[in-house]
Amino acid sequence: MVDKQTTFFTQSTDATLKALATTPQGLTQEQVEKRLAENGRNQLTEKKRKSLAIRFLEQFKDFMIIVLLVAAMIAGFLAHEWPDAFIILAVVILNAIFGVFQEAKAEQAIDALKEMATPDAHVRRDGEIVTIKSEELVVGDIVLLEAGDIVPADLRLLESAALKIEESALTGESVPVDKTVETLTDPESGIGDRTNMAFMNSNVTYGRGVGVVTGTGMQTEVGKIAGMLNQADETTTPLQMNLSQLGKSLTIMILIIAAIVFVVGYLRHAQSPINMLLTAISLAVAAIPEGLPAIVTIILALGTQKMVKRKAIVRKLPAVETLGSTDIIASDKTGTLTMNQMTVEKIFTNNQLQDAGATLPADNLTLKIMNLANDTRIKADGDMIGDPTETALIAYGRDKDFDINAALAAEPRVAEVPFDSERKLMTTIHQQADGQFLMTTKGAPDELLKRVTHYIDAQGVVQPLDDAERQLLLDTNHGLAKQALRVLALAYKVLPSVPATVDPTIETDLIFAGLVGMIDPERPEAKQAVTDAHSAGIRTLMITGDHRDTAEAIALRLGIITPEEDTDAAVITGAELDQMNDQEFAKKVTQYAVYARVAPEHKVRIVKAWQKHGKVVAMTGDGVNDAPALKSADIGIGMGITGTEVSKGASDMVLADDNFSTIVIAVKEGRKVFANIQKSIQYLLSANLGEVLTLFMMTVLGWQILQPVHILWINLVTDTFPAIALGVEPTEPGIMNQKPRGRKSNFFSGGVFQAIIYQGLLEGGITLAVYALAITFPVHQASGLAHADALTMAYATLGMIQLFHAFNVKSVHQSIFTVGFFKNKAFNWAVLASFILLAATIMIPGLNGLFHVSHLDLYQWGIVLAASFMLVVIVEIVKFFQRKAAK
Repeated sequence: MVDKQTTFFTQSTDATLKALATTPQGLTQEQVEKRLAENGRNQLTEKKRKSLAIRFLEQFKDFMIIVLLVAAMIAGFLAHEWPDAFIILAVVILNAIFGVFQEAKAEQAIDALKEMATPDAHVRRDGEIVTIKSEELVVGDIVLLEAGDIVPADLRLLESAALKIEESALTGESVPVDKTVETLTDPESGIGDRTNMAFMNSNVTYGRGVGVVTGTGMQTEVGKIAGMLNQADETTTPLQMNLSQLGKSLTIMILIIAAIVFVVGYLRHAQSPINMLLTAISLAVAAIPEGLPAIVTIILALGTQKMVKRKAIVRKLPAVETLGSTDIIASDKTGTLTMNQMTVEKIFTNNQLQDAGATLPADNLTLKIMNLANDTRIKADGDMIGDPTETALIAYGRDKDFDINAALAAEPRVAEVPFDSERKLMTTIHQQADGQFLMTTKGAPDELLKRVTHYIDAQGVVQPLDDAERQLLLDTNHGLAKQALRVLALAYKVLPSVPATVDPTIETDLIFAGLVGMIDPERPEAKQAVTDAHSAGIRTLMITGDHRDTAEAIALRLGIITPEEDTDAAVITGAELDQMNDQEFAKKVTQYAVYARVAPEHKVRIVKAWQKHGKVVAMTGDGVNDAPALKSADIGIGMGITGTEVSKGASDMVLADDNFSTIVIAVKEGRKVFANIQKSIQYLLSANLGEVLTLFMMTVLGWQILQPVHILWINLVTDTFPAIALGVEPTEPGIMNQKPRGRKSNFFSGGVFQAIIYQGLLEGGITLAVYALAITFPVHQASGLAHADALTMAYATLGMIQLFHAFNVKSVHQSIFTVGFFKNKAFNWAVLASFILLAATIMIPGLNGLFHVSHLDLYQWGIVLAASFMLVVIVEIVKFFQRKAAK
């Protein structure tokens, strides 16, 4: 029925009522029922949910998981290695179950939006005022608003009496908006500039009003956000892309190696074709690090536990690692970079400008006026209820030991002229002990100065206001406004009696008392966090619904932009952004650091424009308006204290302390997690390459090959524990002085691939050398015993060399002597446990028979240990020359 929802603010009240086919007396019941049937209830549409079974099955879409499932089938049905197959399947299934319960889905954001809906609305129907459930509202209903209400739908205001509505969760602007009924002329006005509209789920903080419903449910501004959340694509994290790439690379390598083994063995007639096929399959199974997905999951989970202690709650496991590759932090201003609390910063009193921290006597007249001309209510527990600007003045008075309750008891309010958005002033009249009356006035400096005839000089003496003094006051006001401070002027006069008619006409011949400058200040730790992020190669962007000047001033204070920069070029508004298409914006996006007066769709465009440049984008936010961008970003970061449930539900991570600096801490943890996963992968793949090379060369040379049980046990005891323990390695020094890895990096970057190759070749080569030595110079002369000893020594060497190699990969380039052999206690215990489990199969009678190995004497153990430790020496020498070459 209504197709001009977004342009009602450009229509007069009469035209709006006509377009909506309604009247100031409201709809009839018959009209309501008809419109409910046509448009549905005033509630948000929920995205179709996926069943638990579907979510579980989706965990198996990952390519690496598919590879492991195929390997399990091959191991079981063709190689008849059912224990190996069951272990692989168990790892895959546990990983899927963990994923289903660990990852929070996007439907939670829609649930949170629904929970925000106000339960009741006061409407006029058939000329009668009735209270109904907000879900029953329809377009054309006449809604009554008063302070404390939550707006139940989108409204075009018909009446406004000092009405102020707080819209920060929707627009990002921290100051409540003064609402009017005046028709706007600019059809391009953003949500924050539509002063004759009230939006669903915003809060009425002051005054009263009447509006006609122009949109319900999914047709409201909040509904549009819900629709954007439904349509937003799930982003693939760098970790998921890296693991997928790794799985594909491994598959190709495995198929090539298996094919070579089969062909070589077949051509040499080493075994029958079917036995060679089983050998090739066994070798392929050995090449797959079947524990990798579980190990990665465990490392991520350990990272989340550590981050919880640092006040960062991770809702999706891959987000831990994604943080480490972040290039851009696109941060909401209000409540994230700032306190979301108006605070007095400057005060001009007795004709002198001073900081808010300066000493003021409790009887200072400027201080007294800002507290008396104030509608803030103080609850019994001390909490304040009212307009944030006015509560900031009361809070400032408290800091200066001004007792508002005592002041009102001594000089009670007897009359008032409420604030009006046209004249931009409010006045209160208080009875004094001497029988006279003190009139206090607060409001916009430009308007108040028109009514001032005197001022208080530096000595506290009232003087006539001349042109020079008036210009000084105007210049002071302008100077404060340029600092993005919200400035209020304060004045008074003494009346002998209360006028018969108390109206705005009494606001004349005032005595100017002072100015007060307020701002939603930056968080104390935010500036250092921005600096730390910059040192780590991360660019911070500020995105806000505030005006351009305010945004620019806060950005300068935080160091997001510097005075040396062209601030005009670095700051852009939502209206200016609308003038660009996506291609043009993507070309220019790198020049902008501050975005002012933006709408939700702008935030999504900003995120996607940076992603087109290949950047990994983290988006922080706390409002409903941030939710679509939080979901579109590579990692969405919600605020735990001030954040709406919508923003938390759309986030990958929530800051429990709303502290911007926690993000930098989380980035450091994310970089450490990636480095540790990289170490685990280097360890696993080099070890598996050593196993593959050993099996391959034994097959080619016709030597007695290691049996599947040997490979299975080595994989079980040497792969799992040390690889997990590498996940809790301490952070390497200088990790936050490195540039972000970016989206194109992978687990093989930074010399890891080369390390895997040469270290795997060394492991296999040393193992083969031990076998050859044992066969050439056997302890037992009998052929069968010699082969048994040689095979056992090869088995022990292949296991032990991996345990020694675990120390090598504690750092890709740093020396083990720099990193420290024994700093990581969990790692030391893991290596010891693996050694015991490996040695037990050789040394314990019965077990060695089960594993088809023989007992080794001290001489043979000496060869095994010396050969295994040789890898540490060789890798240390290689690292030394690599560091020299890098310098």
